[in-house]
This record gives sequence, structure tokens and C-alpha cells, in this order.
Amino acid sequence: MDKWKILVVEDDAFQREIIQAILADEGFAVKCAEDGERAVVMFAKFSPDVVLCDLKLPDMDGTEVMRRLAYGDRLGHEFILFTAHGTVESAVDAIKQGAFDYVPKPVDREKLIIITQRACNHLALVRENRQLKNQLTRPFTVAGIIGKHPKMQKVIDFVQMVGPLGVTVLITGETGTGKDLIARAIHSLSPRNDRTFQAINCAAMPETLLESELFGYEKGAFTGAFQQRHGLIERCDAGTLFLDEIGDLPIGPQAKLLRFLEAKKIRRIGGHEELGVDVRLIAATNKKLDDEIKNNRFREDLFYRFRGFIVQLPPLRERASDIYLLSEYFIEKYNLLYSKQVRGITEEALRALMQYSWPGNVRQLDAVMEKAVLLAHGDKITPADLDLPSSAASSAGVLNFEFPPQGISLEEIEKQVIVKAMEQSGGCIASAAKLLQTTYRTVEYRVKKFGIDRLNPPNG
Repeated sequence: MDKWKILVVEDDAFQREIIQAILADEGFAVKCAEDGERAVVMFAKFSPDVVLCDLKLPDMDGTEVMRRLAYGDRLGHEFILFTAHGTVESAVDAIKQGAFDYVPKPVDREKLIIITQRACNHLALVRENRQLKNQLTRPFTVAGIIGKHPKMQKVIDFVQMVGPLGVTVLITGETGTGKDLIARAIHSLSPRNDRTFQAINCAAMPETLLESELFGYEKGAFTGAFQQRHGLIERCDAGTLFLDEIGDLPIGPQAKLLRFLEAKKIRRIGGHEELGVDVRLIAATNKKLDDEIKNNRFREDLFYRFRGFIVQLPPLRERASDIYLLSEYFIEKYNLLYSKQVRGITEEALRALMQYSWPGNVRQLDAVMEKAVLLAHGDKITPADLDLPSSAASSAGVLNFEFPPQGISLEEIEKQVIVKAMEQSGGCIASAAKLLQTTYRTVEYRVKKFGIDRLNPPNG
């Protein structure tokens, strides 16, 4: 930003010049006034960020100057008082009324610089938080989509554009970015919003089951088909069908899906009659379909059916400025769900959230904030309440193994890791937390959860 602007109000000319010189040397833009009335006029013209004002002025008290400058709006500026030896008590009273701090006289250079800079830093944080809170209290632009970052604004503009059109849409983005939310937002803005919205994950079931689930089947079409069954597309007539992870759709069903998109007709498995259906299709994928086409895993002609209306969701790490909005939303959500009274998040905790890489995107942030709300002991979430996984584990080769056929219990692995850390740290939770790159409270919670003896942890 530009230089911080400082208004110095001091009736002693010698003191005024010294203070101005000190602050100017530190890079501040400084203006001066010798009494309260001139300060009020100068304030209106100069719009300073910080006002440094003597408590005793010829024409009025320093606290009166503070009131005259409409200090009730803490977004505007910070107010610091100069106090002589006998006026410290009055300065403390002024702080209770809203002043930021006071500087004793005679003025010490270092103390003056430190307090002024601290006021500027505090003002920057107040302004940023106020701006974010104002954004949070505005109605969400589209159907609960949270995001003021320019990349998310482009997504919102796209949703508003295509929602009413009824066209086929493809949503791309990493896992956890909220592709299902975007699909529902598009449906909510369409003329079909009073009809059914059906969703299916193409990666979650085998090909034979997926095909019958989408297109239905006739009685006797295969072993176990004891009666006719309508598929999702047929049941979704006049509504919207959301195909999540369409990049995992097998080649066989892709051909039938293409036929549906071209002719708006389907044929049940084992059937001979083509049925007309009116369904809007929205699809999503975390894969690069161009690569899937090159490897003959996705039909190019099916891809062309989506090519005109594709929206790319940015990963959370590329819109870190939205993390405050999202965290506030999740705090409110889980306060209601669990009857908690968490009022917000500290600056340090927010910084930790914004510095994390979020491989699981918004879905991972949701889970982290849910746990933080549950674990929070104070009225605000602190870094100790956040259970942020370490990215060091994978780089260290911890996951360099094959899963056995019977699978592995995630909870048992977690227990063994805690036990190993406790063994290596001699039962010291603080040392174990350092080894695990997490907080003392997190390790302490898990030690109690797994019933681990701190002095004699069992061999993993």
C-alpha cells in the first residue's frame, strides 16, 4: 500500500518537529497541527490512518479531539495519546473509550516508532477483517457458492449464464473443489428447479451395475432381473441428472450416453423400444479428458457434446483469500449442528489455514473446521484447535507400501504412529507432537483416545 499517513497534534513546536522528523525518517507521511481545532480541519483534508495527539492542548482535551474525529468507526483510523507524567491515568481512561495506546513524555524514539507501527498493523488487520466480514454478510451470489476470489467470480458468472439455458455442462476440477455444489446451483437457476435433481458417481460402481442404474432394464434382461426397472435417466424426466466423475465412465455406457444426448432417447437393457426423455445433463470430472481420449478411455464425440460449456473450478490453494469466508461459514454451520458457541477464528489460526496447501480442497477444509469447532475450548479457534495433516509424511516415504488383500485399519495405523512417536520421545507429548509436526493438544487427545500409557507405550 501507499505510505501510512500520520497526523501529529502537538502544541509544543519543538516537540512537534522532533516527532515529525522521527516518523518521516521511518517512511511515514506526516502532517502536523498545533491545536484541536486545526487537527479537526487537517483530519478532514488529510484522512490520516493514525492520529498522535497530546492529551493537553490549548483549546481542548485530547479525548475531546478523539470524539470530534468520530472515532466510533474503528475502521477509519487509530488514535494514540501523548501523556506527561501526571496524565497517565487519563490516558488509560481514554484507551477504555477507544484509543489504541499512549506514548509517555518525554517521547522515546524507539517507543514512538514501535507503538505507531503496531497501530498501523492493527488497523490493517481491522480493515481486512471488516472487508471480509462485509463480504460474508452479503447474500451469496448463487445458491450457496462461497467465493469472492476473481477465479470464483468467473465460475459464478458462468453458473448464472448457463443455469437458465438448459444446455449440457461439464464441470472440471480437483477432488473436493465442490463440483456437486456447482451442479446443484446450475439446476437451481434453471426452469427445472422444481423438478428432480439426481446424482450418480460413475467411479463408485462396476460397469454392469452402472449401465443398469443409468438406463434401467426389462424383466428377464439378465439373471436376477425379476421385474422391469426404470433407470436414473428415465426417473429424472423433466429434471436434471448429474454424472459425477464422468471420466471414469466405461466405454460401453459412453456410447449409450452419447445416443441419449444426440436423440434424447434411451433403451433399457434387454429392451427393443426407444423411449423419449427430457433430461438436462450436467457432468463433472477430476481427470483431463484430452488425455483420456488419447489413451482411448473416453470417446472424443462424447467430449464434443460438452465442449461448448465447460467450467474449471480452481483448487482452494489458488483462492486462499476465500479461506476466511469459508471458515466462518463452517464455524456457523457446526455451531448450529453441535450447539457450540465458537465466535470466530484467531489471526494465527487463519494464517495457518491460508499457508496450508489443501490437497483435499474445500472438502478437507470442511472436515478440519468441523473438528476444530468440536475441539475448541475458547470462544475462538486457535492454531492448537486445528488438526492440519503434515505433508512431510508422503515425501518421507511413509506410504511406500502395497495394501494387503484384507485391507488396513486407518485407526490402527494412526495408533501405531502415535505409539512410535511416544516411544521415540520417551513418553513426552510435546516431543511426540514435534516429531509428528502437529500440536500438543492433538497428540494428547489421541493418547487418551487410544489408551496409550505415556510412560510405557506398547510396542507398535
